[in-house]
Amino acid sequence: MMLMRTDPFRDLDRLTQQVFGTAARPTAMAMDAYRAGDEFVVKFDLPGVDPETVDLDVERNVVTVRAERVSPAPEGAEMIANERPTGTFSRQIFLGDTLDTDRIDASYDAGVLTLRIPLADRAKPRKIQITGGDAKQQITG
Repeated sequence: MMLMRTDPFRDLDRLTQQVFGTAARPTAMAMDAYRAGDEFVVKFDLPGVDPETVDLDVERNVVTVRAERVSPAPEGAEMIANERPTGTFSRQIFLGDTLDTDRIDASYDAGVLTLRIPLADRAKPRKIQITGGDAKQQITG
């Protein structure tokens, strides 16, 4: 026989905070990230979010995305079901030094915010010419 201590109210409170967030800790948005050639691509799911409410900030190598989804019901309407989270959504991603944060391209289509971040020129492979003696040689770096 096993004794389990559980507090259903604390569990419900924890679940509510994870799904709906709090003022101090907004709900996180789902994200995919991958590298495609010479760029890093990040996609955030923001269905039903007005693009005017999306705020994208870059400070050094930290990208912060904030968005807001308002309640779909007009003021004074009686909500029958309210399962989609509303409020502020926020997500921070930390980028490596090999990405060029000055040239981030952002687009919003069909509820998906896509960031394309190119590799910095210093991170791309290049050839360095070495001189010495009578002949010049190329070494791939």
